[in-house]
Amino acid sequence: MSPPLQALLWDVDGTLAETERDGHRRAFNRAFADAGIPLHWDRELYGELLQVTGGRERITAGLTQLRGEVPAADEVEALQRAKQQHYAALVEAGELSLRPGVAEMITAAAGAGLRQAIVTTSGRPAVEALARRCLGDLAEAFELWVCGDDVQRKKPDPEGYRQALERLDLPAAAAVAIEDSGNGLQAAVGAGLTCVITLSHYGRRELLATFPLATAVVEGLGADGRVARGPACGGGGVTLSYLQQLQAGAF
Repeated sequence: MSPPLQALLWDVDGTLAETERDGHRRAFNRAFADAGIPLHWDRELYGELLQVTGGRERITAGLTQLRGEVPAADEVEALQRAKQQHYAALVEAGELSLRPGVAEMITAAAGAGLRQAIVTTSGRPAVEALARRCLGDLAEAFELWVCGDDVQRKKPDPEGYRQALERLDLPAAAAVAIEDSGNGLQAAVGAGLTCVITLSHYGRRELLATFPLATAVVEGLGADGRVARGPACGGGGVTLSYLQQLQAGAF
């Protein structure tokens, strides 16, 4: 039997908020424009680029495709710093907000005494900006963050999740990961975690069939959430109780 659910491990981009489409993409484009680089990622193209995880890696891929050669590391670093500044400005301007049901789930988990952590490929400055402006007091519910800066191998590698479990001193069987993408799912499952996919704007582009390892695929969290694939939630919505039942294999 599985131990009782003791922790929720949260992805950030696309899971806590629609940061990829409305935040990171726009920040990259502003950084390119500032540098006079003829590169602009529209919504469609950026969805394809999400297969490359990490900001520096995405910049490198974009410039390599544009020029036919790998850019210098210092140029990539300069663009990444500019992008982070633009992203923080977008967040501070109120351009981003938590996805429906996220605050409800964080609050319910905290009230139930569950531990919570962030596991993301994003850099710490981006997470700090989002936490300050969007999470507010809810940020106190997160015991630790594992950011892209903290690992050698980003998602789909499970290193970030394994690090989080080690720092929490918990077995994978005692936690649930909440993700929105195939890369995140691979990382979570690779660490031995039960994983729930909450479909984001770009996550919806990946057919439900590409999420066979997810314990459930849902359309949002909280009372208004809906199960798209997986065991039905008897009480309606996608609640903490539902996650506890998934983790326990009660269905």
